[in-house]
Amino acid sequence: MPVIRTRTAPPRLQTTTVSELSGLVVVDKPTGWTSHQVVARCRRLYGTKKVGHAGTLDPLATGVLLVGVNRATRLLGHLAAHDKSYSATIRLGQSTITDDSEGEVVTAAGAGEVELDQVRAVLATLTGRISQVPSAVSAIKVDGKRSYARVRAGEAVELAAREVTVSRFDLLGATPQSVDGLPVLDLEVVVDCSSGTYIRALARDLGAALGCGGHLTRLRRTRIGTFDLSLVGLDEAGLAGTEPGPLLSMADVARRAFPVVELDADQAADVRYGRSLELTLTDSPAAVLFEGEFLALYRADGPMARPMAVLG
Repeated sequence: MPVIRTRTAPPRLQTTTVSELSGLVVVDKPTGWTSHQVVARCRRLYGTKKVGHAGTLDPLATGVLLVGVNRATRLLGHLAAHDKSYSATIRLGQSTITDDSEGEVVTAAGAGEVELDQVRAVLATLTGRISQVPSAVSAIKVDGKRSYARVRAGEAVELAAREVTVSRFDLLGATPQSVDGLPVLDLEVVVDCSSGTYIRALARDLGAALGCGGHLTRLRRTRIGTFDLSLVGLDEAGLAGTEPGPLLSMADVARRAFPVVELDADQAADVRYGRSLELTLTDSPAAVLFEGEFLALYRADGPMARPMAVLG
């Protein structure tokens, strides 16, 4: 019978050499870089066109960007769906067209009268399962065109609200500032949230609820699922260099990101042909392995398990 392992603490870090060319690298994305530019650079560093990323970061943002190489690109959609953590700076007293510091200021009410107890009270209302309207300058498509492209073309865009989960929205500190004589308040916050949550929208909604406006001035992603800054294989210096960073092996990615099922030889043969397995999964997707090799992702379907992505 197969042994099902639950998602416990990840094992000791394993890496694979660049010559094997399949794995995941955790990039600490520098400010000013687009996620697409990081992928383009990784294609050159790893010598392959089959490179992609999970979870886009704006140029303003820094931090964890998961980059898959070759076979690992088939996992990126699943990895992007994991929960995430951020540290951020929110400026109260001004709102911008983009909900961050890259956009034009559209209101400047100031935040001289805002009390921290008021801030904490509003943060509580933005925690838990909430309905959030994404920022209009997001990459969401509206009638086949990116929302941000419509905004930049001068169109008024209204996006539908969506349900997201903010499990943590904590205030770490606050610093009063003066911007051109206007009193503003810079908040240092940390956020743990589900995939699809917009931190810019949290900044906007916090400012709106306080009646003073708000926008994001700094954003750093510190974690996607179990992949955090302690696993960084490429940073700004590495991206500018000529040597590829170490790849997390496919098996290590499996154990860090999914429940793991160890198969016998007959089951492994079925997996290689893309067959369903007589196997009841308690959680899905699950990674199926044989003798340490990550073969595929399977999903539960009653008493059976059906393939989602065959990697071997």
